[in-house]
Amino acid sequence: MLTSVWQQLTLSTLTLEQWREASVLHRLLAPLRQWRQGSWLLRWGDWIGLAIVVVLFALAPYVSTTLIGVLLLAAAALWALLTLTDEAGPGLSPVHVAVAVYWGIMVLATALSPVRGAAVTGLIKLSLNILLFLLIARVARQPRARGLLILAYILTTLPVAVYGLRQYFFGATALATWVDAESAVADVTRVYSFLGNPNLLAGYLIPGIMMSTVAVFAWPRWVPKGLALLAALINTMCLILTLSRGGWIGFLIAGFVLMILVVQYWSIWFSPFWKRWALPVLLGGAAAVVVLGVISVDSLRARVLSIFVGRADSSNNFRMNVWAGVIDMIRARPVLGIGPGNDAFNSVYPLFQRPRYTALSAYSVFLEVLVEGGIFGMLAFLWLLLLLFHQSWVQLQRLRESQDAQGYWLIGAIASIAGILGQGIADTVMYRPQISTLWWMAIAIVASYYPAQQILGKRSFKLQQD
Repeated sequence: MLTSVWQQLTLSTLTLEQWREASVLHRLLAPLRQWRQGSWLLRWGDWIGLAIVVVLFALAPYVSTTLIGVLLLAAAALWALLTLTDEAGPGLSPVHVAVAVYWGIMVLATALSPVRGAAVTGLIKLSLNILLFLLIARVARQPRARGLLILAYILTTLPVAVYGLRQYFFGATALATWVDAESAVADVTRVYSFLGNPNLLAGYLIPGIMMSTVAVFAWPRWVPKGLALLAALINTMCLILTLSRGGWIGFLIAGFVLMILVVQYWSIWFSPFWKRWALPVLLGGAAAVVVLGVISVDSLRARVLSIFVGRADSSNNFRMNVWAGVIDMIRARPVLGIGPGNDAFNSVYPLFQRPRYTALSAYSVFLEVLVEGGIFGMLAFLWLLLLLFHQSWVQLQRLRESQDAQGYWLIGAIASIAGILGQGIADTVMYRPQISTLWWMAIAIVASYYPAQQILGKRSFKLQQD
């Protein structure tokens, strides 16, 4: 009974391969498929899609959100063109279904929003991110394409992190009051690199650290391994110097998830002794290093301890007052919320805010989901997370049997998701385009592994496996 319920909940028994073949819409689009066969440009459609995504991630830390939006629009248009003219075949996964349900609830929340115009703007932004997810999930099914995409992101993080380190050593002007003026670290430089905000920089670097770390194991040659190790170290140093408490929490959660999955992936080769003790030894050693670092470095210790002083810290006090207003917003519209986006939030929050505590977001991803989509939105979001972790685990066990190097990218993706969520406990930088695109990239990488045995050779991406 419980097994059957679990299979239904995780869509384990759902068959998606024949859906498009039986679709009336798919048959009506037959002329477009014939046109595509005669198009020289569309033969390279997946190459073009990869190029657009690579350009998007390469430019995201440096350019305005307007240009990021233009690139997202280009990615969305290409995905629509490729999908509408594609032959029937594997393409959907349970993750796609959960994303569609989440988007559908946000559409309904927008339609019923008390600030419909503002919510439409947020829905458009969400839709562009989801269309990016769809394009990446399509392109990343080919192992080499997946590797090239991740390589592009890792290389992009290097100048971002190096510039952040330069700010630490040579100084940087704080663009806002990021530290309690009465704190012991009030005069310490918080680096922000090209992104203009330490918390945003920390969120940007978390997936970079995870992907760089797994690249050390995934890449076969020593020079790329050295580059990946260098990127992981530089990104980690820069993240620490952001002094972002939420970023640190996300980094620790992501790191522990990565270690657990890597040890489980390797355990097929372990002796009975190490199968039992490898994980406790590794986690215990990592925890000891973290504790020793916090005890030894004054600025780290002061920032960590400030998490536990409650309202005595001005940042904590600010968040608590914002959360109080946000909870009142949720109580006012608990079922479907106010609709997606910061414009909708900014239109409604002033009616509930505490005096002098203006805010641009809920300062918690989970509260933000409840505000935007209500209980139904939160249930859809949690279901998406459930399917993500379930699908990643199932596919990881399949890859584990052959110790396929592609399994490391899956580990990096799920650790990145966990890390972004960890930071999102008390922050909402996930909704900034520099990080929202990484969030949907990680989800797309997980979705791209399903069903892997039926994908190769079906697409226009004529690349060989590594």
